Amino acid sequence: MNTCIESLYRIAQKKERLILGLMSGTSLDGLDIALCRISGSGPSSKISLEKFITLDYQDDFRNWIREIFAKRQIDQQLLCGINAYVGSTHAALILEALASWGLAPADIDLIASHGQTVFHAPQSLTKDHRLPNSTLQIGDADHIAVKTGIITLSDFRQKHIAAGGEGAPLAAYGDYLLFSDPKENRILLNIGGISNFTFLPSIGSEQKAYATDLGPGNTIMNQFMHQHFGLEMDKDAEMANKGKVQSELLDLLLNEPFLSLGFPKTTGPELFNLAYLEKKIKDKDLEKLSKEDIMATLNTFSAKTMILGIQKATAELESFQVYVSGGGLHNPLLMKQLEETFPNQVQSFSNLGINPDAKEACLFAVLANETVAGNPEDVKNIKNSPAVCMGKISLPL
Repeated sequence: MNTCIESLYRIAQKKERLILGLMSGTSLDGLDIALCRISGSGPSSKISLEKFITLDYQDDFRNWIREIFAKRQIDQQLLCGINAYVGSTHAALILEALASWGLAPADIDLIASHGQTVFHAPQSLTKDHRLPNSTLQIGDADHIAVKTGIITLSDFRQKHIAAGGEGAPLAAYGDYLLFSDPKENRILLNIGGISNFTFLPSIGSEQKAYATDLGPGNTIMNQFMHQHFGLEMDKDAEMANKGKVQSELLDLLLNEPFLSLGFPKTTGPELFNLAYLEKKIKDKDLEKLSKEDIMATLNTFSAKTMILGIQKATAELESFQVYVSGGGLHNPLLMKQLEETFPNQVQSFSNLGINPDAKEACLFAVLANETVAGNPEDVKNIKNSPAVCMGKISLPL
């Protein structure tokens, strides 16, 4: 028997596992690396975040990804090469993180790698029913496994699609197992490139848990800042705070059919991008708007899509709490609009015991744990989500 198969079997039998969760989002700021100690599986899962770091990407990395990100037409040779390049880059960053923590690869049981999303194409977005739902995350895990010597699970979204889902969002699985509460109805809001939330009704409720995308979180704002100011983001909403919301542009942005679809649903930067913004501006001859006013309007657009989604999900609830994670948590103007709409109901995800910046990386560690030690039956009560264990397994040898 392959010694790696024997190792995997032993890991699956352990009472607890040390798993590195990796997350690389569409904002391209860096690789989130979460060292998670996970015991049990299913509803008995317990997670402890031992270490966390975000290692910044170099400009060359960002530029390579932007060459192929969310584009219908690309150079296939470039895609092929970048797939290996991302895997190798992530492996090097993992080894750097382990060294900084005084750990060796042999100390780690598994790596759970999300990869780098370069295209997301559910039929609901493409409107092309000749082809099935599809999504593509690159950063080949064989490169990670071979270069680190650690068994690596990756490509989690493909099983979700193969079993009838849309490949996103996957947060519902880990959120449901770890953060369901006997009494409290919860909205676990993640503000990344695309905003999404997991709805967790109190345990015993007749309602079902689900996860859904909402609309643009940071993606259009980040793209606008990069194009016009050469910056990766509007830090502390400095630019947005200098402008005024333009109601005509805001109404045009909000007049998007996706926003009126029922939950759960999924989208991506393939829809919400600079071209989307520029078309709205051109259609109504709004080219003279200042960049500050556009940023203020984009900020409110993102906030409104989240607010409307939360209101829709909680319309029949007497009470609920919103726990926020993701990069948008650090945008004071976004948070102000959420807090003003839901007074005394919005708080950081840190109040649930997990660093909000590490949450998504932790959730992929949970998915890997479920694949090696869990049971699909444990997640059968998540609305419109297939009860499956996800992730392909790459062996170092």
